[in-house]
Order: sequence, then structure tokens, then C-alpha cells
Amino acid sequence: MTVLILTCEGDVTTDLVVTELHGRGVPLVRLDPADLPGRAVLSAEYAHGDFAGHLSVDGFLVSMSGLRSVWVRRPGRPAAHAPEPSRWLTAEVRQALFGMLYSASARWMNHPRDAEQARHKPWQLRVAHASGFAVPPTVVTTVPRVARQFAQEYRDVVVKSAAGPPPDEPLMALPTTLIGPDADFSSVRAGPVLLQRYIPKKADIRLTCVGARLFAARKVCDPDQVDGRYDDSGRCWEPTGVPDRIAESVHAYTRRTGLAYAAFDFAEDADGVWWFLECNQGGQFGFVELDTGLPIAAAVADWLAQ
Repeated sequence: MTVLILTCEGDVTTDLVVTELHGRGVPLVRLDPADLPGRAVLSAEYAHGDFAGHLSVDGFLVSMSGLRSVWVRRPGRPAAHAPEPSRWLTAEVRQALFGMLYSASARWMNHPRDAEQARHKPWQLRVAHASGFAVPPTVVTTVPRVARQFAQEYRDVVVKSAAGPPPDEPLMALPTTLIGPDADFSSVRAGPVLLQRYIPKKADIRLTCVGARLFAARKVCDPDQVDGRYDDSGRCWEPTGVPDRIAESVHAYTRRTGLAYAAFDFAEDADGVWWFLECNQGGQFGFVELDTGLPIAAAVADWLAQ
């Protein structure tokens, strides 16, 4: 039985898991949907009351009946590397590839249907609240008056992107920014803005959930730090325990969302409360593993190899 990994060529995080799978002797095929058609070919047939589907990547053949699991890591846009790419061709390749994969009985990390829903920040916050996490007061609005009233009520608030950087512009930076009630909110009507009560924190927490296994890392931060992604203090992530209440909420969250893999970001305040900030259904873990030695890649490989 074969593991299929959907990711781009330069994904170093995937390399960690590939090494683990090779060490276990688990057959795998690595495919970037951007290489369809071209380096990769596919064929699916529905005939005589049966289904047969095959993928070939650089000469390595995998049948849908022999597919153990699919890891959707960081795939490129279908047909992006085609000699004559187009929106039409991208749509056709996506239909053919995922239609065939959905017809297999493989396990998914994560199923595209669940991953797509899990990306939506307002829904994330609703599920996080229902799962028992501490969630900062938040508003998503295109009404300047509503944004202004929210800032006046909570005084120090942060403005952040609901969607993150566009996938076609990976170098675009959208840092979380601290603002006060005197900010000019007139431009809010031009597009939805997400405002959240600012949580003064003493540490950032990254918790990686792989199936039922939890790996938490903590990094102390400066009192005035707003966005931990742009920390230049040189501090490293360190392993930390997971409180029982947080573990229960994480498992409740993944049950509700159907996610087999999830990377949670928390802000730890002065009282030790872990405030839910977001959950990235495809978040990086390589930087945490390199700092802490937590065996996250091995856990991913174990799940895919089951």
C-alpha cells in the first residue's frame, strides 16, 4: 500500500516525513498537481461495474486500490507547469485528479473538503468557542462604526488578516498590528476587517496535533511583541506540557472539523491562560521540530503508514 503526498517540490517539511517513511520501508509517491499534465499522468476508468484509477509520477505507478493514505501538504495549482497553462486547464486537471482520488478509500490528512472549511477564520472562532477554548472578543466587519465601537470598548485591539497571504503571493507579509480607538476606520468599508482584543502575552504557544497525538512548544516573548512570526530576538522554541483542559478542547476541535492534522497558535497571558488565536490546517512544523526535537515528522509518518 502506497502513501501519496501532494506538495510542491521545494517543501522541506515534507522531506522530513519522506525520510521517516523511507526508514519504515513504506512505499510513497510525491506529486505536485502543478506537474499535471507533464511529469505526471493519470487515468481513471469506470467500466464493467468497477472503478480503476492510476497515477504515474516520474515512472512510479500507484493505483487507487493500492492507495493507503493521502497527505495534502502544500500542493501547487493544478496544471501550473503545463506548456500552456490556463484557468480552464487548471479546472479540468483539478476535476480529474481529485475526482479520482475521492473515489479511492484512502485516509486523508486533511481531506480538502474539511481543510477548505477550516480555513475560514470566523468559523474557526465559533468552533474554538464551542470546543472550550478561551477566545478573545473579535469582530469581522465592513462597517466603520462597528469597528470604531469595538475599538472604543476594548481600547487596545489588533487588526489582522482573516485569510492570510494570498497563495499566489507567498512573499506578501500581512503582520498583525496593534491599533487604538483613535485610528481612522473609514477604510473598513472597502473590505472586511478582523479586529480582536489585544492579549498581552508572556509567551507564544504552538501546539501541533497529529491524529490523537499532541506536541506543544513555547517561546517566551517581549511584553510589547504583537506578532510572534516576526520575532527577531533569537529565542528558540522549547517543549512544554499540554494542560488537560487544552488537550480536551483540541480533541473536541478536531472532531468537529474532521482534521487529522492541525497547528494551533495560542497567546499565553500573565495568568497562564492559553488564548486561542487560530488553527492552521496545514501549518508548518519543521521549525518547531528543529528547535525542540519533538518527533512531529515521525508522528505524521506513523499516521500516514497506518
